[in-house]
Amino acid sequence: MTETLEPAASSPTVAPGKPVGGRMLAAVLAAVGIPMFMVTLDNLVVTFALPVIRTELGASLTDLQWFVNAYTLAFASLLLTVSAIGDRLGRRRIFLAGIALFTVASAACALSTEPWMLIAARVVQGFGAAAVLPLSLTLLSAAVPERMRNMAIGIWGGIAGLGVAVGPLVGGVVVDGLSWQWIFWLNVPIGLAVLPFAARVLRESYGGSRRLDLVGLVLSASGVLAVVWGVIHGADDGWTSVTVLSGLIGGAVLLAALVAWELKTPDPMLPLRLFRSRAFGIGNATSFTFSAGVFGSIFLLAQYFQVVQGYSPLESGLRTMPWTMAPMVVAPIAGLLVDRVGARALLVTGQLMLAVALGWMAAITTVDVDYGPFIGPFLLAGVGMGLILTPSATVVMASAAPDDRAMASGTNSTLREVGIAMGVAVLASIFASRGSFLSPQAYVDGLVPAIWAGAAIVGAGAVISLLLPSRITPA
Repeated sequence: MTETLEPAASSPTVAPGKPVGGRMLAAVLAAVGIPMFMVTLDNLVVTFALPVIRTELGASLTDLQWFVNAYTLAFASLLLTVSAIGDRLGRRRIFLAGIALFTVASAACALSTEPWMLIAARVVQGFGAAAVLPLSLTLLSAAVPERMRNMAIGIWGGIAGLGVAVGPLVGGVVVDGLSWQWIFWLNVPIGLAVLPFAARVLRESYGGSRRLDLVGLVLSASGVLAVVWGVIHGADDGWTSVTVLSGLIGGAVLLAALVAWELKTPDPMLPLRLFRSRAFGIGNATSFTFSAGVFGSIFLLAQYFQVVQGYSPLESGLRTMPWTMAPMVVAPIAGLLVDRVGARALLVTGQLMLAVALGWMAAITTVDVDYGPFIGPFLLAGVGMGLILTPSATVVMASAAPDDRAMASGTNSTLREVGIAMGVAVLASIFASRGSFLSPQAYVDGLVPAIWAGAAIVGAGAVISLLLPSRITPA
């Protein structure tokens, strides 16, 4: 049954201005899309440079996980708080501050000479990204009329898909032609150029005035950090060790305390009332499983062609392009189709395609397999990813009232980033329990069961997506 998306009218808190025409829409999309592209690009660029960084900095597998998770956890921990700050102080103002912080932190990453220095700089980079990604969607939604919103979100999803698409290629070109530090130096001129452009094009908008929920921030950040820390160290230290059990149990207690606090505080960081909308809850659950299964798998698959097959970073990036290029084409098309065929059909189909593709990859992966057999599952995974990016954002934004859209976008982005961190931690832990970097065969021995686990996580997301209601209204 086709779903009906019923977003409410545009927020009255948006500053007055002329209606958005074609030229102005293009300028707004560029102003929010370029910084969002820079943030999206960063994750996969770093992932494909990990083998080189591991060698040059003498990093361990745990360090490699933290190069990714330091960014995603810092990103996730501040997303909702930054959305609340944007509602109070101005979304455009906080968006611009995030671009500036991300740019400065990128330079700090490039100057790192020890693993701990890169991890610390990645934390600050994550804080800047937390102000960019959710507010880019909120500012876009506020700037375009209702009739153009799904199309605009579709283009926004296509830009995100472009970041995914060219990440491996850019990482390979830069690492092969220059050095791994330049994957971070590239952000600096982009950030410096887009700051004055975004300041000129974007209008300021505000949400409901709310107090900052500092208790919620501390509970959520520390709870997620403790759980992820326990999962990352479980394979090395032992799942029954005191430190690992303390992290897992302590994190669970902190997250339970977060739920209790958010239910009683008058100004919650995470407004649980949004989850009264079944569409909002299922849309976020789908985003979580998608991120955990796919990006946890990419973390390990990105290194397979270099560690096992002996390809350079550029050669590895070129070989994954059937996967990473497809979302750039499919995501905008999905945005145009979401009203016609329904978000549920697109999300279920996309998750199923991804689950099948990951299982296909796990089934064919050996030490000496040729590249040809990977083209089919890579294409299938890319199309599946493109079918998910835009409809998941559309469902979340359609299920929230105008004043709640910043928080809705922030909640969705938080769960997506936590999903990435958990996916990397869980799948890397499975890898470490079965394999290692000591030889190509040892790497494959750990990779295959980890990718099967990623396929199972995404498959669970497909089942959850079936529960999406046929009629989506704001909570």
